[in-house]
This record gives sequence, C-alpha cells and structure tokens, in this order.
Amino acid sequence: MYKKKVTTEQIPAFSSYTYQMLNPQLTRRDFLKLVGAGSLAFALKDLKVSRALAENSITQGCMTISGVPLYDAPSFSANKIHHFGKDNVVEVTGVEENGEFGNDFNSAWYQINGEGFSYSGWVFPVETNYQKPNFNLFEKGQLGEITIPFVDVKLDPYVYAKRGYRLYYQSTHWVKRVVVTREEKSIWYQIYDSQLRKYFYVPSHAMRLVPNEELTPLSPEVPDSEKRIVVDLAAQMVTAFEGEKLVFSQRCSSGAAGTETPTGEFITYHKGPSVHMTNQGDALENIYNLPGVPWCAFFTGIGNAFHGTYWHNDYGRPRSHGCVNLPSDAAKFLYRWTSPNVPPETEYLHRPGEGTKVQIF
Repeated sequence: MYKKKVTTEQIPAFSSYTYQMLNPQLTRRDFLKLVGAGSLAFALKDLKVSRALAENSITQGCMTISGVPLYDAPSFSANKIHHFGKDNVVEVTGVEENGEFGNDFNSAWYQINGEGFSYSGWVFPVETNYQKPNFNLFEKGQLGEITIPFVDVKLDPYVYAKRGYRLYYQSTHWVKRVVVTREEKSIWYQIYDSQLRKYFYVPSHAMRLVPNEELTPLSPEVPDSEKRIVVDLAAQMVTAFEGEKLVFSQRCSSGAAGTETPTGEFITYHKGPSVHMTNQGDALENIYNLPGVPWCAFFTGIGNAFHGTYWHNDYGRPRSHGCVNLPSDAAKFLYRWTSPNVPPETEYLHRPGEGTKVQIF
C-alpha cells in the first residue's frame, strides 16, 4: 500500500487481513505476464496473498447452509460428529490452514467449539457487536450496517410485530428515521427497501450508522487514468493497481457455469452502498433474493458488479450469477477507491462514461 495515500485512519472499518494483502512486491507488468503464462496462482501463493483470512482474528461463525457437517479432522473423508443447521452461530476456536482443499484455492478449515472441524467455505465469519442507539440521523437518511450475526426485521416497530426478512452481518441498509416505541421503551431504525418499496424496522442494538469518514474516496490524488482493476477468472483473483503499483489483491468468487462473469474491458460507472439484489419475477431458475448487498460497484448495465458477500465464505470457487463476490471489507475498499465517488447521502449514482477501468481475463 502507498502509506501516504491510504492509512488506517482513512479506513477505520477495515479488518487486518485486508491490509496484509495490499503490498506484495508485484508490478502490473509482472502481473500481466503471469496471467498470460497461466502462472498467477503460483506466484500469489509464493507471495502469501492467496489466503490471508486465517490470519484475521475470527471468533464466531454463522453456518451458511443447512446440514454443515462437523468432522473429527480437517478432511471430507474424516468421521462426522454431527451437523449444523443454517444460521447456527458457533465459536471458532482455531483455524487449520493445511486441511483438505474445498476448492482449488482454499484449504482452510475452522475448528468449531473446540470439538471438530468444518470447511471454512461453509462458515461465514461474524461478530456480535451490540450498538447504542444513535439519534443523530442525517436529514436525508443514513447508511446502516448490521453488526450481529443476523436479525429479523419487523413490519412495525414492536418486539412482537410480524416478521419480515432476515438481515445478516455486514449487510447494509438505508435508515430513514429513528423510532421510539414508548409502550415497550424500545428503539428502532426504520429502513427502506427500494426493491420492495416497503419500510421495515430493525432494533437499534443490531445496527450501526456508518459515519461519513468511512465513505470518503481512497487515493483521491491518484488520477483515475492511473487506476485499474484486473480480474483473473482462472485464478479467481481481483487485483488493483495505481500505475505499476499493486495496491490490492483478494480472492473472489466470479460467475458460475451458465451465469459467467463477462470478460473484456469495462468501467465502474454506477455504484451504490446498499442494493437489494434479486432475479425474482424473471422466470429464472435458481432464484436469489438478497437484501442489503453492500458496497456495489457495477461495471455493466445488466447488473454485474464487485460487491460484498454475506451468504458464503467460499472464495476461489465460481458461484455467483455473474457478479464478482468479495469479502465485505475488500468490496468496501474497491467501492471507495473507484470512481465515480458516491456522496454519503446518495443511495445510488449513475454516471455513464465515468468510472475506473476494469479488465477481466
């Protein structure tokens, strides 16, 4: 990383593993040579940037699918101890980096509750950070981020009101106002879902309001002509360059078979910090419905984007519907680093002809 350009003060919400991936000794020219030779994955492994998640302090995990097995060793052929249900929250008591590969690039397994091991791709790292209510909401509303493993929104601001959908850790949502229910002495954030055109209510202890300083541009002094994002689909790797300097590298999950991520040259010309992504109503198979997808930087007009991901941890395996899935902190870096810059009070910005260059192999 350029230490004079991107400091920890500028990125207060980033976790430590993202920083560790920002400054490998690899130029853009070297990178493109490795891509052409099909050797990028090996070079990144030598540079120790192929998997830094295990170095982060992970203490909790949330199961992303039903029936996640717990093994007595970090191997799919080991003895199964029992199974976890979807959304079970567990304690992560250790990380085994040299377990059996779950995909071509991921051999990390989590030790769960001190009892056994589950493949890390099935377990989404979470935290439980309860929040104090914040009544100083901006006039036009403010972005909020979920800070606990999950929470069910309500259709009205009451504990026993009818439930809406479930929100997950690190998903983002637009808060329109603060509601105090005097009968229950409870405090809620009213959020608006622009896809459903409905209001929902989130208990204030489950969400933090994102301050403006976390939405400011990164490396604004670097001309946009010097910035470039490169995606190698074979290596499932996203990298970002300022001139010849590599400033970011992160394993991703691109489009799966049948919904592949397009290749070619693009620009990030429309962006939004919170998007409800769904293909419902399109008469498609494999329907998905994902409220609050964070830090979206779109590079096509049909919805392909770099964005944060809260429904899996299986980076290195193509599994999206054409987007480039990233850990939320990594997506937040690209969201802030790319142009156009989205002002804090703006929910979505569309600037045809503007944007940071994207090259997808």
